[in-house]
Amino acid sequence: MEKILIVEDEVKISRIIDLQLKYAGYETDLAFDGTEAIEKVGLNKYDLILLDVMMPKTDGLTACNAIKKMHPDMKIIMLTAKDDIQDVINGLDSGADDYVTKPFIFDELLARIRANIRKKAQFTPTTDLIVFEDVIINSVTYEVSRAGNAVELSKTEFDLLKHLIINKNIVLTREQILNKVWGYDYYGSLNIVDVYIKYLRDKIDRDYSRKLIQTIRGRGYVVR
Repeated sequence: MEKILIVEDEVKISRIIDLQLKYAGYETDLAFDGTEAIEKVGLNKYDLILLDVMMPKTDGLTACNAIKKMHPDMKIIMLTAKDDIQDVINGLDSGADDYVTKPFIFDELLARIRANIRKKAQFTPTTDLIVFEDVIINSVTYEVSRAGNAVELSKTEFDLLKHLIINKNIVLTREQILNKVWGYDYYGSLNIVDVYIKYLRDKIDRDYSRKLIQTIRGRGYVVR
């Protein structure tokens, strides 16, 4: 049974989510601020975390960043009452794998939870190392380097880069990328692919004259 940590400072909302997830067959645990969440993650094993953005003591963005440093593979869905794109970007920058804007329909939240938990088993490398030109990806340690320089990537950025490189020279549509990296049950906007492509370009291509990630207008993206 998968275990989910619910981090929400509003007790009523927390209890409702707790009851709904238990009814759906998940084991749950509760934390009511970012500091408590970080402490619980250090002591317990979770499959996914639902993390509110606005909380006392330690906010969700800070907690997300700290948790990802402890457990890079941890799946985190941010819960936010804000719908401004900058808040979404801040959440993704802090390491979140997905986000849901409150108020939300529970069936949508449940679908996102299922999709993110399944993502753990999506990539099964046939070899530890994947090499493309001067880029080296270690599928076991999640280390990436280009031209001998280490590149720090979030889990989603890592999965996206690996998927592009495994399919080098093949133009992938946003839908294809979304289905493989985020999962078929992901209900968010296709724009999240564009956001993460920008993240990758900033980390992989920006400091090099040879640009690996290319946009094929009207079709999608390709590494070649």
